[in-house]
Amino acid sequence: MTKHVLVVDDEKDIRELLVLTLSRMGIEADTAANCQEAFARISERSYDLCLTDMRLPDGDGMQIVDYIAKNSGNTPVAVITAYGSTDNAVAALKAGAFDYLAKPIQLKQLRDLISSALSLPRASSAAPAEAAPRRATVNKPAPVVALGPQLIGESAAIVKARDLIAKLARSQAPVYIAGESGSGKEVAARLIHSASSRRDARFVAVNCGAIPENLMESEFFGYKRGAFTGADSEREGFLHAADGGTLFLDEVADLPLTMQVKLLRVNQDKKVRMLGETNEKTIDFRIICATHKNLASKVAAGEFRQDLFYRLNVIELKMPALREISDDLPIMIEQVLARLAAQAGMQLPTLDASAQTALRRYDYPGNVRELENILERALALCDGTTIFEQDLHLQPGHDAPANGSDPISTEPATSNKLTMPLHDYLDRIEREQILKALETTENNRTQAARVLGITFRSLRYRLTRLEID
Repeated sequence: MTKHVLVVDDEKDIRELLVLTLSRMGIEADTAANCQEAFARISERSYDLCLTDMRLPDGDGMQIVDYIAKNSGNTPVAVITAYGSTDNAVAALKAGAFDYLAKPIQLKQLRDLISSALSLPRASSAAPAEAAPRRATVNKPAPVVALGPQLIGESAAIVKARDLIAKLARSQAPVYIAGESGSGKEVAARLIHSASSRRDARFVAVNCGAIPENLMESEFFGYKRGAFTGADSEREGFLHAADGGTLFLDEVADLPLTMQVKLLRVNQDKKVRMLGETNEKTIDFRIICATHKNLASKVAAGEFRQDLFYRLNVIELKMPALREISDDLPIMIEQVLARLAAQAGMQLPTLDASAQTALRRYDYPGNVRELENILERALALCDGTTIFEQDLHLQPGHDAPANGSDPISTEPATSNKLTMPLHDYLDRIEREQILKALETTENNRTQAARVLGITFRSLRYRLTRLEID
């Protein structure tokens, strides 16, 4: 079926260029020279895309974005801004624009934008994640549960996050996902990608805190053979791998300042040059980033570039901590347990009353990720039919007060009188030894790794896993 696009620009040459490009792509185009003409066109027919200049004789592109949102909400709008007008572009994205183009218009970027916009699903009711059913079957063969990313729950915070994800999937705007460790930030990023026009391309997830600083540039940009000692073959970087898809930067706060400068330029120009290469390559990717740290405070402390922060934090998605959605805890427990049992090919065991009480009272400092680990461990340790409280091996000192109105406390207790699970004990010992080595070497991580008898990469991994800043 032929697609129809509305082009709004007061410059005749720009209109002709856009119409010619669209016709070569087999797309029909109507034009308007100002806001009033555009409004009239929109009232006459439905369009699959609108391309509008930001500056118009009787208004601006923001009015077009707002008018279409109110009268033709399914139609994506891309705004065309003057070169260097970053503030206008960011404002348009915040207002709901699909994407933006900077003048002078690059035809490849224009064609990529048009293709992405026209591949969006038209149904406004489509959502990236369905609400989980209220109850899971107990004491029957475990049902086959979807293994893809999903947001379980029906609390106000989860519904709000799910609705925002559906809106973000229809945009190309950079997204900053905030939330505590284990609260589902990567799940949200994958949901945005899977419901977007980029769903058929790659989702490239990068843990910024796990890459040694001296390897950062080669990992992101890739390298040609012979670019440096040890470069025996050509290797594609993360940015090339995300071409056409989504680049997810987890723990973006851990990016060193030198890499932040390079990432800012790539995000603005969408051009990448491999190490050892002389020519740049134009790439098309959407960037989504996340961190459990306060990025704004990092900016205030001079540890994160303010200009990059504003480019990444166009739209913020806050993922709630598990203690903030305690009403969803029963359904989460049942759904996660059903999925784990299905993966293991086991019968779905019953939760004993004592285990239910313990799970309800637990604080979950590690949020959903910790809940999954607890249930996976309990599934392995139980007798196969019933999970008792002792099978959970909950971390001591994180119970909510018995007489509190909130079943999950926001302040973890500090008592260590009870015996902790083995893995927690080993983590504590490992943390103490690493901190001692860092103190001895005055925070020289290379020397600390030698003292500990491990590789530098192994130390970086442990610092990230144990959340040692």
